[in-house]
Amino acid sequence: MPPVLILFLVVVLIIVFGTFLFWVQRYKRCPSDKVLVIYGKTGGRRASLCIHGGAAFVWPVIQDFAWLDLSPIEVDLGEKGFFSEDNAGVGVISRLITGISTQSGVMENAAERLLGWDRNSIHELAHELSLGCMRSTIRSMKAASIKSAPNHLIDDLGKKVEEALNKVGLKVIGLDVEKIEVELGSSSPSSPEGVAEGELVSPSKPHEDPVSEEATGFPEHSPSSSHHLT
Repeated sequence: MPPVLILFLVVVLIIVFGTFLFWVQRYKRCPSDKVLVIYGKTGGRRASLCIHGGAAFVWPVIQDFAWLDLSPIEVDLGEKGFFSEDNAGVGVISRLITGISTQSGVMENAAERLLGWDRNSIHELAHELSLGCMRSTIRSMKAASIKSAPNHLIDDLGKKVEEALNKVGLKVIGLDVEKIEVELGSSSPSSPEGVAEGELVSPSKPHEDPVSEEATGFPEHSPSSSHHLT
């Protein structure tokens, strides 16, 4: 066989094999701990296509892909203080476990809002959203109601946190409320000045000087309870 023909066949084989490898590499299999996000020209109303499990072909030039990590993210909400509807001090110790949702409609929110974010950024977002929900939930209830029916507070808080996280593509894996402390008899017509909600505080009674409290910021005899929501 002439050397020129042999060289021609080798070149053809290299081109065919290279083309085959290129197309094979565009076929993406999605592992169980990730979401495959295909973006570009997807043919749908959304700018991206999300796949959890299975596989999909990613067309070159008109499409590209990225991954969303489904690993749980633990958010220590810590020990925070808020004011109830009647301005009584309410202290809450809680912890949240969240992660990217695989629910249809919510998973696409994650692709639109969280694609390219690192875990620390997602952690901070979940932390801020959770504290905001906690603030608004406690602010909508009276201190006596929180003390007598803490489970009602936990249920409302869980629903609001889930709703807020779903909007950005996250879900509640676990919400652990370790303690709720309510300081009754400290309400006033308006919230004390110079105190920011979200930090544990102890509102002063009228005509009394503020007393610095360490650890919880509430008297030792304040009622407390422990709850867990999953």
